[in-house]
Amino acid sequence: MQKVTPKKALGQHFLNNQSIAEKIVQSISTTNHNILEIGPGMGILTQFLSQCEDSNFKVVEIDAESVVYLKNKLPSLHIIHDDFLKLNLSEHFTEKLTVIGNFPYNISSQILFKVLENKDRVTELVGMFQKEVAERVASKPGKKMYGILSVLLQAYYDIEYLFTVDEDQFTPPPKVKSGVIRMIRNPEKKLCCDEVLFKSVVKTAFNQRRKTLRNSLKSFSFTEEYKNNPIFSMRPEQLSAEQFEEICFKGD
Repeated sequence: MQKVTPKKALGQHFLNNQSIAEKIVQSISTTNHNILEIGPGMGILTQFLSQCEDSNFKVVEIDAESVVYLKNKLPSLHIIHDDFLKLNLSEHFTEKLTVIGNFPYNISSQILFKVLENKDRVTELVGMFQKEVAERVASKPGKKMYGILSVLLQAYYDIEYLFTVDEDQFTPPPKVKSGVIRMIRNPEKKLCCDEVLFKSVVKTAFNQRRKTLRNSLKSFSFTEEYKNNPIFSMRPEQLSAEQFEEICFKGD
């Protein structure tokens, strides 16, 4: 069977190590009946995922050449020929689901924000990202990598960095190492504060990350008395998602 030509415009780097592919699939830890793979390419993860018993397994693929290849390789596979970033998940899954994939690096942050928008439907994500992005998502307060994406995702998901994958495990090899993470939806259905305010505070604070919160959040209407709280003497990278939530709750 003729192979799919990797397309630079789509950020395609096809994993070529079967044991790593199986390890990624085995990293799914929840019992979701619904599984969606993003960008299966030539199906190295798909072959293992399609063996999951009693699962409602689908793939979404934007590349027409990959779609034809997968139809020939796995005729019974449910393929959604579409762009995941434009996909209405509720049209394809009525219940909770797991998202998995070797994600294109050029849209990895957009994929994460799409998952965040669907946080009440996507209860688990297992995925491979550029190592730097994977580390940033899983980073804890006080670390250099910790930032906006870390806080926004960690407010809703428990995140674990699983393992690193070297460049030579892909065709063509990327210029950077890759990292696999697992995100599991935490028990909190909603934040205790306004979500729009929470996002705004986090983004504003990290856009001026060298400043203390007292200086970076001047534009917000927190009371002067509340601003005397020692937490406002801290810089954004020192605060957990829960502490940002606390600021927004008390400042509402």
